[in-house]
Amino acid sequence: MLWLLSVLGVLVILLGLVEVFHTLLHPSGRGRLSRLCVAAVWRIMRRLGDRGASIAGPLALVCVILFWAALQAIGWALLLYPHVPHGFAYSPGLDPARYGDAAEALYISMVTLTTLGYGDVIATDPLIRLLAPLEALTGFALLTAAVSWFMQIYPALGKRRALAIRLSLLQKADYATRLEQLDAAAVTNTLETLVADLVQIRVDLTQTSESYYFWEANGDLSLPASLSYAVDLADQASRSAQPTLQTAGALLNDALDSLAAFLKDEFKHDGESTQDIFRSYAGDHRYPYRGSS
Repeated sequence: MLWLLSVLGVLVILLGLVEVFHTLLHPSGRGRLSRLCVAAVWRIMRRLGDRGASIAGPLALVCVILFWAALQAIGWALLLYPHVPHGFAYSPGLDPARYGDAAEALYISMVTLTTLGYGDVIATDPLIRLLAPLEALTGFALLTAAVSWFMQIYPALGKRRALAIRLSLLQKADYATRLEQLDAAAVTNTLETLVADLVQIRVDLTQTSESYYFWEANGDLSLPASLSYAVDLADQASRSAQPTLQTAGALLNDALDSLAAFLKDEFKHDGESTQDIFRSYAGDHRYPYRGSS
């Protein structure tokens, strides 16, 4: 029975490490349990209205980090449990008989994982003395992973917000209906810049899918709320009599179609057409779709 607990502990530890690896280091960022946790927090919080949606993203990150830490603490506690209390020396006045073995194993695991080092319980078992530094190293790695995760997500959010503001400004300037009146080279450059931005957004959502669940209270900062105008720009440019604008419009349409297909596959949005998928995307972020068609 005790060796089964040790095997289970190793499996739980490995599960937690695999989740961290796939979420932070794998190119596609596919930590399955972590993504399920983030999606669950999003679904719950967005039902609470704008205030709930505004904290859904940050709260989801905290929940995932706590989930990673819990897996490590429980996994290492299962490894320690067969060695409690005989594998440890206790400070004078501390009676291990007062505490349950399971609770004591979890306490030792958490103290070691967080590298607090109170010194009230010291490992004497040779195997545990070898494993304790590994758990402390795991705890330090988790802290580093959490900081690294934040550093990945917020730059991605900045790019998404910048694109949303750019589209909002173009819409306020009624840019789509004035394409034929403007310099073709300047318009082409603007549309090609939007194409590059959309490609970058798709890459960011691939590598940091958790950034999808950050909601913007200001519609001008929200890509789901502003994306419809990129569709209008692409349609207007595609109908232009100028070949350069037609080409730029086709590129923008392709970039939008690619993003829509990605949103449908990765975040299960409904719809067959690009506009239907973007309408579902906007609705999921509590915004109406403002496209002209």
